[in-house]
Amino acid sequence: MKGIRQLADRLNISIGTVSRALNGRPDVNEETRRRVLEAAAEFGYVPNQSGRSLRQGSTNAIGFMIESGNSADNGDNFFLGVVDGVHSVLSRHHLDLVVLPCSTEEDPAQYVQRIVARRLVDALIISATHRKDARIEFLDKARIPFIALGRSGTKGTYPWLDLDFEGVANRAIDRLVAAGHRRIAIGVPSNDINLGFVFLDACKAGLARHGIALDPSLVIRAASSEQGGYQIAHELLALPEQPTAVVLIYEQMAIGLYRRINEAGLRVGRDLAVIGFRESPLSRFLSPTLTCFRMSLRDLGIALGESLLASMPAYAEIYPQGIVHKIWPMELVEGESDALAVAGR
Repeated sequence: MKGIRQLADRLNISIGTVSRALNGRPDVNEETRRRVLEAAAEFGYVPNQSGRSLRQGSTNAIGFMIESGNSADNGDNFFLGVVDGVHSVLSRHHLDLVVLPCSTEEDPAQYVQRIVARRLVDALIISATHRKDARIEFLDKARIPFIALGRSGTKGTYPWLDLDFEGVANRAIDRLVAAGHRRIAIGVPSNDINLGFVFLDACKAGLARHGIALDPSLVIRAASSEQGGYQIAHELLALPEQPTAVVLIYEQMAIGLYRRINEAGLRVGRDLAVIGFRESPLSRFLSPTLTCFRMSLRDLGIALGESLLASMPAYAEIYPQGIVHKIWPMELVEGESDALAVAGR
């Protein structure tokens, strides 16, 4: 096995250039990087990553923290699609992506502090942000590069990307009100993740634009899952004055809601108008077809990766966006689940 000095002599370039090429640094042109990597493979050179990390204080790895309970509840491909996009960006610079699942039984802030203390990654992507998020306070104060997938009320100079919850809420409410609906229920998560509060506030504002006050009994909090959707439908059916429509914050909720409505001898789209949140592989098989919203998960992941690198000094010249605050747009997909029109209501 050859060492880094032998590689440099063989290629007639400096040891520093070889080192930067092996480390995936952006200040090495692609032709030189290719020659170095090909020579390293030919001579069986494998850098001592742990020793190199200790010397440089760098791991060349980015962590993506996912709360495992939230991911399991969603039960679809959301994070898989986003991770694929992030990985495509990091691979340009020979950076590794490490998925860090945090159990719902563990405090997310303590989990992040442990990851940082062990120097497992150089930067972090965090998700499932809360209105007051101790992870953001810690990472911002510690000057650890990170980006949040989701907004938070926590102050700090950090980048974030979030889905257009306000846009989805407004378009859903406008669409239902135009069809004559006035008693519109809202299904939101039972936890304190910030997206639920953003979505509910936007629904209230949308209804207020049409002169409609949201009845508190029509706000149903449940798990972000099929079981949660079943619970929402069960509670709505038990109301003395049932709603004619419901808007759901999580796509998986629609599956459970359809089942409970069917059990009651009713039909979505005929007896209850339903608008879901995001189109997912499972929701495409619902009957009637679900009116919901579409986006490219991979493109979201690419934007997330590039926005993170833009906040890191080593990559800021390549990605000159600065500190990114971006709302990710979503496209309405018209289905048959909200076909019910209410006359004279």
